[in-house]
Amino acid sequence: MITQYISLALGIAALLAALVLLFRPWKLVAAVPAFVGMVLLHLSYFIAVKTGTFIFWGVATALVAGLAYMSPSGEPDGQRASNLYIGTSAIAGCLLGMIVGARIMVLGVVLGAFVGQLAYSRTPAGSWMRQPASTFLQYFAAKCLPAIVAVAQVGIAIEGFLL
Repeated sequence: MITQYISLALGIAALLAALVLLFRPWKLVAAVPAFVGMVLLHLSYFIAVKTGTFIFWGVATALVAGLAYMSPSGEPDGQRASNLYIGTSAIAGCLLGMIVGARIMVLGVVLGAFVGQLAYSRTPAGSWMRQPASTFLQYFAAKCLPAIVAVAQVGIAIEGFLL
């Protein structure tokens, strides 16, 4: 019984750490603590996640962590302003997706991250992204995919509490 509450507390702490890493990136990708948090919450029996869901998000987390490890660090000017745009809009898309329906939540996260990157590319700091279309897609893969995986996992955990 006490281990369930310890797993619950550690799982919530890991999800909060994932959200912090979403806005203030560090050496660890935000998707890793999000996955750990989802696993800990499942082990605490407060949420129920299917095995297929764990496998899918585990593979997605591993791919995103590998992608982040292989990609160069930082933005061209050393700014990290895009994290605010992408993270906030991905969370907003997650919340809107939850309101519409549980199955729409991941689509809301993807669309939110895309809109956040599009908004960032329209600022003076993100103007370098507008030139070739391949730069936009590469930046989407490097910055938005980790945010999508992390926010979607946090959203799945929150839905587990609500449903």
